[in-house]
Amino acid sequence: MAERLNVNPTRMELKRLKTRLKMAVRGHKLLKDKSDEMIRRFMEFANQNKALREQVEVQLKSALTTFVVAKAVSDDAVIQEAVAMPSRSVKIELDSQNVMSVEVPLISVKASDEGDKYPYSFSGVTAELDNSVEVMNGLLESMVKLAEVEKTCNMLAIEIEKNRRRVNALEYVMIPQLEETIRFITMKLDENERSTIVRLVKVKAMLAEEV
Repeated sequence: MAERLNVNPTRMELKRLKTRLKMAVRGHKLLKDKSDEMIRRFMEFANQNKALREQVEVQLKSALTTFVVAKAVSDDAVIQEAVAMPSRSVKIELDSQNVMSVEVPLISVKASDEGDKYPYSFSGVTAELDNSVEVMNGLLESMVKLAEVEKTCNMLAIEIEKNRRRVNALEYVMIPQLEETIRFITMKLDENERSTIVRLVKVKAMLAEEV
């Protein structure tokens, strides 16, 4: 049985508590609907995160495999000289987007058009290194997107947990307390009304006897 609030059992207080209860029930419904929608959006991002992670792992494995092969058939000095200085630059732009009232990151990668994709002379290296560099160039954007989606999932998960606590507080604490207090005040007022009627009847009877 829920504990009732410590208030005076008056009609004014009863009216105020009924208004609070109505608002609490409406708030609970809105928060519950929001929670359901947030979970749905979270699952979308979680599925996207899973697909991106699998894609990145495949690309990374391919790049490392071809790089290991390139090192096996070339001198370490040649490999180090070939990849020591990048010939192109990238720019990371940070922004945000609103997902169910949660500001989540929006990250974009812009590669410079200046410079060659391969920062070395083709005559000095093998085709395996070319393949590794090619995969790595495409991997950066996928990794940045993966980081964006993972951060979004983490932020949504935190907000879902906060929202769940609010829903539970309304459902299991506040609303039962209000209902129990309203029931108590209603019972008290009814009891007082019955007592008043009994007193009035007695007074009327006494006045009738005097007459």
